[in-house]
Amino acid sequence: MRIHWCGTGLSSRPGLRRLIGDGHPVTVWNLPVEQAREAVGDMTDDIRAMTPGEIEKEMKRGDIVVSMLPVAMHADLARHCVAQGVHFVSSSYASSELRALDEPARRAGVSVLCEVGLDPGIDHLLAHDLVSAYRASPAYNVENVLSFQSYCGGLPAQPNAFRYKFSWSPLGVLRALLLPARSIRDFTELRVAHPWDAVTTYAAPLRQPETFEVYPNRDSVPYLAEYHFDPLWRVKEFTRGTLRLNGWAEAWQPVFDRIAARPDDDALRALSDALLEKYPVAAEETDRVVLCVSLKAERAGVPVWHRVWALDAEGDVRGSAMARLVSGTVALGVEALIAREVAVGVHGAPHDPRTVAHWIEAIRPLAQYMRRIDMV
Repeated sequence: MRIHWCGTGLSSRPGLRRLIGDGHPVTVWNLPVEQAREAVGDMTDDIRAMTPGEIEKEMKRGDIVVSMLPVAMHADLARHCVAQGVHFVSSSYASSELRALDEPARRAGVSVLCEVGLDPGIDHLLAHDLVSAYRASPAYNVENVLSFQSYCGGLPAQPNAFRYKFSWSPLGVLRALLLPARSIRDFTELRVAHPWDAVTTYAAPLRQPETFEVYPNRDSVPYLAEYHFDPLWRVKEFTRGTLRLNGWAEAWQPVFDRIAARPDDDALRALSDALLEKYPVAAEETDRVVLCVSLKAERAGVPVWHRVWALDAEGDVRGSAMARLVSGTVALGVEALIAREVAVGVHGAPHDPRTVAHWIEAIRPLAQYMRRIDMV
């Protein structure tokens, strides 16, 4: 079972290096190939140039392909994998194109494993842990009123006037801001055309309590079923969103104005390039990741159960916080496939309590702070 790891950008390296260091057979694919050699050339010579059609020639039934490539390239590569009986892993969201591969993947006896990065990925694990714990608690009651919040953000460890710095291409951030958002607020669906129109504040229970700006991201509502919320539960709030430093919305207003004009792809790429040039994470700087997932149950307006997972990580000698958390979780997905712990078909991060607990314990060392906090 050979691992074909595609893409050696900044978010890929820690997990990739761990798999190689643990002795797994890994072929590394990238273009330009020099970037791959810089990333892992001290550990392996099995590095290939990812030119069109080359990886398909090397795939063998039962292999695993990891795509750390741009999102637009995932679906086509995954289709090739399923056609050749090869498992596929990605940290990105399971798009409609990837979900359409569920039945073909089942027939081929392979797994398409998506949403096993940071967000989506670790956030899913923490949500499943909270829901399972709540169901098993003495406070559980179908009449309780529930509020769920999950906020994650990559931040500069040393804040700047822009309230953000880029450790990779800003294009993904800009495209996410182009998407409308749907969540639940005060028992009703909240739909916004622009995520920045719904910015609120969130008090994170970190080592030193800290307040952030947050906003809903994409469509939260389908995750009610994904997180096994009972349809009979009374849900007051359900939001999956993005977390930013205070002052972010004001500092980004000129960017919002550009995005609201619906620029074409070339204009969006030009904006991305300009932002990356102006606000990069310098080589000597470190990044920061904050993730908080909260579930609260209330009865007659009084909290009866409230638990929060809080994670705070900074870049260190092991690599950036973002890279450790994204690629470290991807590596766990690869290992789960090797251990035959993933069913055939299209899946997201695991929800089985035993597997969730194992992954959470494996992720803990990747962050300087990660705690499950009982608020009641």
